[in-house]
Amino acid sequence: MTVSEVPTTRPIITVTRRLPPKVEARLTTMFDARLNSTDIPFDAAALSQALASSDAMITTLGDPLHAATLHAATLSGSSEVRTKLLAHFGVGYDNIDIAVARELGITVTNTPGVLTDDTADLAILLLLATARRAGEGERELRAGNWSGWHPTHLLGTRVSGKTLGLVGFGRIGRAVAARARDGFGMRVLAWSRSLTDQQATDAGVVRCATIEALLTACDFVSVHVPSTHHTRHLINAERLARMRPGAFLINTARGDVIDEIALVAALRAGAIAGVGLDVFEGEPAVRSELLELPNAVLLPHIGSATDETRTAMGMLAVDNLEAFFSGRVVPNPVA
Repeated sequence: MTVSEVPTTRPIITVTRRLPPKVEARLTTMFDARLNSTDIPFDAAALSQALASSDAMITTLGDPLHAATLHAATLSGSSEVRTKLLAHFGVGYDNIDIAVARELGITVTNTPGVLTDDTADLAILLLLATARRAGEGERELRAGNWSGWHPTHLLGTRVSGKTLGLVGFGRIGRAVAARARDGFGMRVLAWSRSLTDQQATDAGVVRCATIEALLTACDFVSVHVPSTHHTRHLINAERLARMRPGAFLINTARGDVIDEIALVAALRAGAIAGVGLDVFEGEPAVRSELLELPNAVLLPHIGSATDETRTAMGMLAVDNLEAFFSGRVVPNPVA
């Protein structure tokens, strides 16, 4: 990879992936921005080198900043690294070992709020696409296999008036609830460890006391929890077995929230009707069994992928950089 390097007294900011043009223009005006001209992801060695030679970095989900990588960047005879801020481009930051970053004196920020609507829109897109078998229909048409309209061709499932269950009820979950309820007249149930009955009532949803109760009651289930050690494989074989045989599962959160081996088995057995995924356990690698299933709608992690939102995310990352190097409190600290 080629990273531009121009000597300067301004803070050196390494940017691990290309960003929208307006964001890069602002960055290069304010800082000595070292842009990744090839847009090839940094490996662990390149990340450690950047940590040791930059004052701050703009990182993305594809940058595995684990303990070994962070420790490898420590300065000789010191327990700190040169980089003092990781301005993470995204809401989730499970790729960063926050505890180690804190130990090494690194502040971490993220970009919450600005991607809520686009990710909620995509969750609804996946819900509709799975229910109405849109992926199957497009593949059939593009392959030249459509023989014309007939009464039983690609019969799907009605969405309007059905019951949607939300696993997690943060900003995105609430936005999905509003779209489902107001746009499709759906009854919306929600489960979250922190959700109260009053909060659910205020949001126009019904709180489920357990995730099992929600899974049993819903025609569609949409996942909206972060990736943590508590949520890894939250949707496992036992919980998939509690879903209705005609139900659909949607995930725009993080791939490791669902046990994909159990998911494939459930789909093959007809235990659930279909799945819509924008995220995967080993992304960018996608399990081959999922690729082979006709009732799986698969997208390449594009929940926030609009020009407006990706630009807003980048600008928020730069806001955090500007505040940090101006000696002000960063707007979006996570550590």
